[in-house]
Amino acid sequence: QVQLVESGGGLVQPGGSLRLSCKASGLFFTRYLMKWYRQAPGKVRELVASVFSSSTVRSYAPSVKGRFVMDRDDAESTVYLKMESLKPEDTAVYYCNAQDRITDYWGQGTQVTVSS
Repeated sequence: QVQLVESGGGLVQPGGSLRLSCKASGLFFTRYLMKWYRQAPGKVRELVASVFSSSTVRSYAPSVKGRFVMDRDDAESTVYLKMESLKPEDTAVYYCNAQDRITDYWGQGTQVTVSS
């Protein structure tokens, strides 16, 4: 079965940095569009970043552009989200998503809390 496992979340002070990881198994990783979403309590789920397989094309939400960088390591079937200059409004559960032409798969999420 397909499984996505996120890690790297935690508590960080404003202005700090974290790197999230998403390890995939049970799929041909290079065939999937990979995305990061986040959802804060009482808020709708928001697309944060995405990267195409075998491509340098990346996209970011305006709220994180210039602060977050998404990358993928196909050899390790892993995607990353490097987050810098973190703000309290970045606090959310962050979810990994894998998408092919007809199917979406989701990880369980990892909590990121930005607070002093």
